[in-house]
Amino acid sequence: MIDLFNYHRRQTIEVMVGNIAMGGEQPIRIQSMATVSTNDTEGCVAQARRIIDAGGELVRFTTQGVREAENMRNIHDRLHAENYTAPLVADIHFNPRVAEVAALYCEKVRINPGNYVDPARTFRKLEYTDEEYAKEVEKIANTLIPLLQLCREHHTAIRIGVNHGSLSDRIMSRYGDTPEGIVESCMEFLRICQREHFNNVVISIKASNTVVMVRSMRLLVEQMEREQMHYPLHLGVTEAGEGEDGRIKSAVGIGALLADGIGDTIRVSLSEEPEYEIPVARHLVNYITRHTAHTPIVGKTAPVFNYLHPERRKTTAVGNIGGHNVPVVIVQEFRNTGVQTTSSPRPDYIYVGGKHPADLDEQQNYIVDLNNYDGRPGTFPIFPHSAMPWIASVQAERKFLVLPAGLPSEEYLACLKTHPEVVVVCVSQHANRLGEQRAMVHEMMAAGVTNPVVFCQAYQHTPAEKENFQIEAAADMGALMIDGLTDGLWLVDNDIPTDDITATAFAILQAARLRMSKTEYISCPGCGRTLYNLQDTIARIKEATRGMKGLKIGIMGCIVNGPGEMADADYGYVGAGRGKISLYRQKVCVEKNIPEEEAVEKLLELIEKDSLK
Repeated sequence: MIDLFNYHRRQTIEVMVGNIAMGGEQPIRIQSMATVSTNDTEGCVAQARRIIDAGGELVRFTTQGVREAENMRNIHDRLHAENYTAPLVADIHFNPRVAEVAALYCEKVRINPGNYVDPARTFRKLEYTDEEYAKEVEKIANTLIPLLQLCREHHTAIRIGVNHGSLSDRIMSRYGDTPEGIVESCMEFLRICQREHFNNVVISIKASNTVVMVRSMRLLVEQMEREQMHYPLHLGVTEAGEGEDGRIKSAVGIGALLADGIGDTIRVSLSEEPEYEIPVARHLVNYITRHTAHTPIVGKTAPVFNYLHPERRKTTAVGNIGGHNVPVVIVQEFRNTGVQTTSSPRPDYIYVGGKHPADLDEQQNYIVDLNNYDGRPGTFPIFPHSAMPWIASVQAERKFLVLPAGLPSEEYLACLKTHPEVVVVCVSQHANRLGEQRAMVHEMMAAGVTNPVVFCQAYQHTPAEKENFQIEAAADMGALMIDGLTDGLWLVDNDIPTDDITATAFAILQAARLRMSKTEYISCPGCGRTLYNLQDTIARIKEATRGMKGLKIGIMGCIVNGPGEMADADYGYVGAGRGKISLYRQKVCVEKNIPEEEAVEKLLELIEKDSLK
């Protein structure tokens, strides 16, 4: 049972992957994936060394054919000869025979239920009777059981890895493009493993959409508990992208699950060199697991809250905060830098403390300390919780009230019910700030209080530690956003430039699909299946489309997850073969096999043509 307020690792069985134990009482393992061709032994060995030297505990390789699977023996032998003994994982799509070969030479084999037995996803609507559907499921057993027997014989672990982007047409036709369909795709394979008493299994459910990924994994955990399954879980956000956005998006999705004790191994999928993924994953795991054995938080789940199917908390709008408004961003200025900001987009509110801007910007809202508030247009007072008795005496259409999470309910609930014009600024200094802030909002929900809530998260980092600030803030906000509790975000770090803080806040909200403020790039990290220069292409596309606010562009190395994972993107750029690209408008391929050197211009022409319609 998930405890929403106190951190506990989910209990799982222990699985051996080569010389590494996973799950149970073991630490959360960190892994990555090689991006070079698996037929390139030298390249694979060099890349695996860099991943392991960076702290990676497992290394995965794409094995799209028998030739690649056979070459895993050479890679394995070369690494062991150099005393690199981290387990190697073969990544299989489409061909069960390849999995059986790879199982001979690798410590773990990953298979994808969406294309391991069923044909590749084509978005066709299929009709099955119950009897026909059962026969299709039985085909899975006929194909999977020989692999299980081989893996048992060679002590090879299996990862059943479901990707949102490659659900089969069979699953899609019966369950739709839903978390429930994603979970059932996994459970069909898991039930066979359980029936065959094969327990050396790890499971993953991934998506580029953090909301889909988190909700699917929550549903999977609930379904596994119902069926008495306790296998370890692998977490990741697919096609997270690169740079700051890729890190923030990964931290939102993975962090939301780790914070609830879900997850035994993680991979942060960045469109960069794979060894760069490791320190991001390590910091995220270390940050969350330091919650272990924290001071207990007293909290009770509100009756109206549904963890598996969360909806946005019902609130009364206070100006542009709460109700049906997108969550707002609040920032503050430090170190005598003034009260203006040059960031784009601009924050919705700037906290100016005890001073007023010399020239008020009519397009900007300001929050002012109570003892300096004089009623000027565009300014709004903020009250410490000790000043609650004076709220009624101050005339303002919007008032902000700082409430420390953990404050006794009798000290604030009556005030909030009496003053619907108050926006709560929820702060916490608890070791598990997410749990304490969750508890306060659940207390408000249970009492029928509908004031909007802005979460204020304060950190202390140097400018050189900006990446850590971004990872921590995204992780702390992940579950609060997925749960539907967030009406605003106020990030504080005294030494990080205000414009960087503003950009981080907007990126966090976008990563949870709560507020689109810039172009979103759904880009895969690349692997041995990628037959064009992915990183250079991403840079060119981003430079050319950077200002297209709200546009979603998928940049995919190959067709394995491409058309499916970017199904909600406006446009897709997908590798179709060596040096060849296919362009998509949403799910529809509009031009095939374009030479790589022409493809970016063709994409821009397609976007421009559509914009003129």
